[in-house]
Amino acid sequence: IPFFLRRFGIKQVMLFSMVAWVLRFGLLAFGNPSEGLWMIILSCIVYGMAFDFFNISGSLFVETQTQPSIRASAQGLFMMMTNGFGAVLGSSISGLVIQNYFTDAAGNKDWHGIWLAFAAYALVIAVLFVFIFKHKHEPQELENKYAEPAIAA
Repeated sequence: IPFFLRRFGIKQVMLFSMVAWVLRFGLLAFGNPSEGLWMIILSCIVYGMAFDFFNISGSLFVETQTQPSIRASAQGLFMMMTNGFGAVLGSSISGLVIQNYFTDAAGNKDWHGIWLAFAAYALVIAVLFVFIFKHKHEPQELENKYAEPAIAA
């Protein structure tokens, strides 16, 4: 992750994570336990990039954009919004969407359609992110903040 952050910056790494979610959901839409097993396995690998790239770059964004006096609270708020409230709200809403739009009268779920809908949603979020999140990559931003202090001889 440090290579990607230095090379591309926080915004691009966050965007990579969003595109990885699109890829993951797409792989799950077309994968199956027989000849499509490789897609399911690859989706698990892509999940690591999707999750870690977002959480690490998001945490570093909070770290670089907040004053030291409120940094711990800001980090806690970021984690609570993404992995707390965001996860609960996302799970609840997606459950309702699946039940109302992707489940037939017999209770069978259209998993192909579900995963494609999630991929489309993640793609829309990624496109919106490009235009809404205004952060200019400053390659020295992270390096200056975390550089080893010079030791006086």
